[in-house]
Amino acid sequence: MDQVAQAPLTAGAQISLWHLLFQASWPVFIVMIGLGLASIWCWTIIFEKFYSVRRMNGANDKFESQFWSGQSLEDLYHAQANRHTIGMSAIFTAAMQEWKRSQGAALRAGFAGTLKRIEKVMDVAIQKEMGGLESRLLFLATVGSAGPFIGLFGTVWGIMTSFQGIANSQNTNLAVVAPGIAEALFATAIGLVAAIPATIFYNMYSSDAARIGTRLENFADEFSAIISRQLDERA
Repeated sequence: MDQVAQAPLTAGAQISLWHLLFQASWPVFIVMIGLGLASIWCWTIIFEKFYSVRRMNGANDKFESQFWSGQSLEDLYHAQANRHTIGMSAIFTAAMQEWKRSQGAALRAGFAGTLKRIEKVMDVAIQKEMGGLESRLLFLATVGSAGPFIGLFGTVWGIMTSFQGIANSQNTNLAVVAPGIAEALFATAIGLVAAIPATIFYNMYSSDAARIGTRLENFADEFSAIISRQLDERA
């Protein structure tokens, strides 16, 4: 009697996360490992983007205060020239470099072409800055949308395997059915664990990137207006 009562407990005691992982069938095992690795990479991207967004906002705040402090554009350019620039500082440096390269041609052919070239350089600089900021966000979006379905595939496969085991053993005892059902549900759980943070942080960082992009474009427009006024004064 005691031996009969202990059998289900022994089977039930084996239902742990590691047991479900390593005792799973190969398709379900591949799904679990793939989702687990995707989740780890998602968290790596999440922490990296947290640092990147914070660094970009801090650099923009610092440069903006210097830009509007009243010092000359030449002094500000020389202060930024030997630094690793990001955000507004990178846009400003690229525009000033183009301005200096174009000064000789501007005196010969007029200033209209110079302003267009400076604006084009600033547009390219904005695209580079935003490209770095938005890189790897697509992976978060992919995991967020596909993760639950991949986990569901593992669940369906695990349930099919469980039913095949029941049919072969002709035993519907809960101790026989439970491990296969738990394995199947564990695949869905891993898919959700990977997808939920990926979706949340993708939306958050996409919104942050959009705000930073708007801020950079506004600065480029303001700086373009300043350069246009100075070119008009020289004309």
